[in-house]
Amino acid sequence: MSDSEISDGLLEVPRPSVVTGDDLSRLLVLLLKGVVYRESDVGSWAQLVTLQARARDYLMVLGLDLIIDEAEGYAFVRSRTTEVDEEAADDGQVTVPRLVARRQLSFAVSLLLALLRRKLAEFDARGGESRLVLSRADIVDLLRVFVPDRADEAKLFSQIDTHIQKVVDLGFLKRLGGANSSVAPTYEVRRIIKAFVDAQWLSDFDARLTEYRESLGRDLKAVSNSHDD
Repeated sequence: MSDSEISDGLLEVPRPSVVTGDDLSRLLVLLLKGVVYRESDVGSWAQLVTLQARARDYLMVLGLDLIIDEAEGYAFVRSRTTEVDEEAADDGQVTVPRLVARRQLSFAVSLLLALLRRKLAEFDARGGESRLVLSRADIVDLLRVFVPDRADEAKLFSQIDTHIQKVVDLGFLKRLGGANSSVAPTYEVRRIIKAFVDAQWLSDFDARLTEYRESLGRDLKAVSNSHDD
């Protein structure tokens, strides 16, 4: 029988499948390749939740921490950078090399991440739907307030598209629909962004808006001048 068996007149519940070392290895490879989402792979997610203690032990040897948010449904690894590690490096002591490299983001991409994170916080505060989906026009509107009034719109849109694609590549936005679709693109804001743009950053956000506007304006002006050359 598929789900249960009858034996001696009693209903026997089948035993759960045995998790093997190969299952753990596969999960570790998935984590090292990127973010694991519950919605994308329910089976792997269930195994990861079950094996998280063993996964943490293996990853700790590599200098990595396993971050699992069961409420939001994502898991990822990041390098363990502690004050002790930093002090040891300053003193010339041998430390574990970083397996997960740090990524240097441009100012505009960092700003877009912060704006998307704030938009997600506002969306969650209203309740209702669980997925925040934005159109390209919505994202352009988020950034327009930081752009000089006389900015060349064609160049502006081209730059913003570049920033959006970078955020997609980083895994914080998910493009919905085919890339070659004739319909205007829409994007889902992935909830893992909450793990990278924290509440403290958001609390300082409004106080730094003028600085962001001036900096982004300089960046766009520099791009415009380079195109003119």
